[in-house]
Amino acid sequence: MSNETKENAEDLFAEASKAIDLLYNIRDTYFPANPDDKTSRLVTESNIALRVLDRIPQEKRRMPGQRATYEYLRGKVLDVFPEYKKEAEDHLSKAVKLNPSLADAWLSLGNCIWKKGDLVSAKNCFTLGLSKGPHKGLLSQLSMLERRMAQDSEDQVKIVDDSIKHAKEAISLDVKDGNSWYNLGNACLTSFFVTGAWDHGKLLQSLKSYQHAEKDERMKSNPDLYYNCAIVNKYLENYERALSGFEAAALRDPGLNAMEEVQKITCLLDKIDNLLRGQTKAKRLASLASSLTSVNVNPSYRRETIDCLSEGLNKAVAIVGKVILFIKHENVAPFYYLLCDASQICYVLSVYGVHNEAIKEGDQITILEPSYHHIDFSWKGKSYQFRAVRVDFLEQALVNGKALPPQHSVQTSIYAQNKT
Repeated sequence: MSNETKENAEDLFAEASKAIDLLYNIRDTYFPANPDDKTSRLVTESNIALRVLDRIPQEKRRMPGQRATYEYLRGKVLDVFPEYKKEAEDHLSKAVKLNPSLADAWLSLGNCIWKKGDLVSAKNCFTLGLSKGPHKGLLSQLSMLERRMAQDSEDQVKIVDDSIKHAKEAISLDVKDGNSWYNLGNACLTSFFVTGAWDHGKLLQSLKSYQHAEKDERMKSNPDLYYNCAIVNKYLENYERALSGFEAAALRDPGLNAMEEVQKITCLLDKIDNLLRGQTKAKRLASLASSLTSVNVNPSYRRETIDCLSEGLNKAVAIVGKVILFIKHENVAPFYYLLCDASQICYVLSVYGVHNEAIKEGDQITILEPSYHHIDFSWKGKSYQFRAVRVDFLEQALVNGKALPPQHSVQTSIYAQNKT
């Protein structure tokens, strides 16, 4: 083979790699209102990449150092679509047989096999690739796969813990990689759901990871990052940030149900606002409040009224309230209640990790170490202002003077619909 032919072949491999990078960039960042437009564009760009690969001379494709690369590139082009393609798997399988050290080929092969539903074999591909050495892409995909496998497992918590571990290992290889941080955020958010949606700390870990991901310019076109970050803010009850995040996600990918989430939150906030306005006119508040003054509180806690709480966690403090209403809404968790305290001030109680039958209208509740948040913001010209307290643990609430029995604790998964 002449030097000119060699150079031409090397240029073609480089051109094909560039075309494939563009192809996957379209897959990951192009979200038109009509999904068919995306499919059409992927078909066009994949055909361009395949034509470049077809121009590589046959003798160059068969060379030991290039044959595996050629099979990998061809398989990767064919695997860009959401559905499984056997032809893609065949090419990628050849690539790893020809060069078992080609980590990117193991990564693509695992993703391809994942699409046909063989999760065990997909995991085997990722672990075989990692046996050749550390690789952030393989670690991230293994972490993602473990979260998918957890959905069908009785040992969800352990598998999701493994997912978090592998996500952190990927970050250790490149602390500036936004996708690795995004993956860790998803793993922590999934952990929040599979453990019963009560661990406030998991939400904070997830939010911090997403904030790191946002520092990577490449992630700013990822609608799922904005969507999942908005989910975290929703459960942290940062409603304004949640609404802004869902809107940002919808702008980047109209196909997401982000605007439905916006509607759910605004419906909940409007209901809370209307209920609070109605209670300010209720004559029964005085009688409700007077019934709370005689409630005894453990002397190790300082009793306060809602208007004396500090923003955030109030350690060694207890507040007592009466449940006026259970507030119905569309989400699985938390449960919301409208309460009145001894000072006749109404506030919203959100309860995580506890079954809804544990607290009923008319119950008297003592909340230990309440987490307090004063909601005050405007959205689309409407102002929302109310006091809110959250309960994250079964032990934080005494109902009618008694501790809640263990069977009221949420121990099983309440996997929410999210893009983690």
